[in-house]
Amino acid sequence: MKVELSEAQAVYEHYRTHQQDRARARMMYAVLAARIRPVVRFRSREAIVRTVRSGAPLLIAANHVSERDPLVLAAAGFRSPLRRRIGSLRVLAKDELFQDAEQRKKIDTLGGIPVFRSKDHGVRAAADAGRQMIAVCVERMARGDSIAVFPEGTCNEGDPTEVQRLGTGIGHIAHRALRDGVGLWLVSAGIAYPAGGGRPVVALGEPVDLGAHRDDTPAAVTRWIQRDLQEAVDDACGHVR
Repeated sequence: MKVELSEAQAVYEHYRTHQQDRARARMMYAVLAARIRPVVRFRSREAIVRTVRSGAPLLIAANHVSERDPLVLAAAGFRSPLRRRIGSLRVLAKDELFQDAEQRKKIDTLGGIPVFRSKDHGVRAAADAGRQMIAVCVERMARGDSIAVFPEGTCNEGDPTEVQRLGTGIGHIAHRALRDGVGLWLVSAGIAYPAGGGRPVVALGEPVDLGAHRDDTPAAVTRWIQRDLQEAVDDACGHVR
């Protein structure tokens, strides 16, 4: 099966139940952590530990400033209490990353789920695939999986200290999950890179029970997530050396 928009229904049926080899996934995350060695900061490490141990699904929102971000986030996950979620952590990634067979194997092992972005395929063409992607995310979270999203949708080529306007996809995922009774928690992840090179910084925000926003619209949830993510980015940028 090729990851192509024309095959979206088959693609999402596959990723609805896909399960990577957990041992291989942990090994890959460990290798990334050893190579990248990100500095991981916490608003409250204890709160993240409690939330992870509770088994509640997490919605991890990260800013996007470099093509390295997914690997940096994976490395940070291994160096944090999120390590316990490896094997049940899914990462939304643009569909073009699934085109090469060898690269797709790696992304599948990291827990990737393809996204057909409107900027690449057009709003109308990608709309139905987007609805299927949201349904898969919600179904997987209802089964206990966590989902990581880069909701800016594209690399920030302006000011990396300011989060770009988020696409409402993350709000729709959260809104539908909450509507379906999923007890969902948000963890924002701010990523920052030293100007002269060196170890990237990932700041993890304090987990927030999104149930408080159950009655909000998807757009309102998106705006709330943007504010929380900006705080995490502020923390990361404040610790870059």
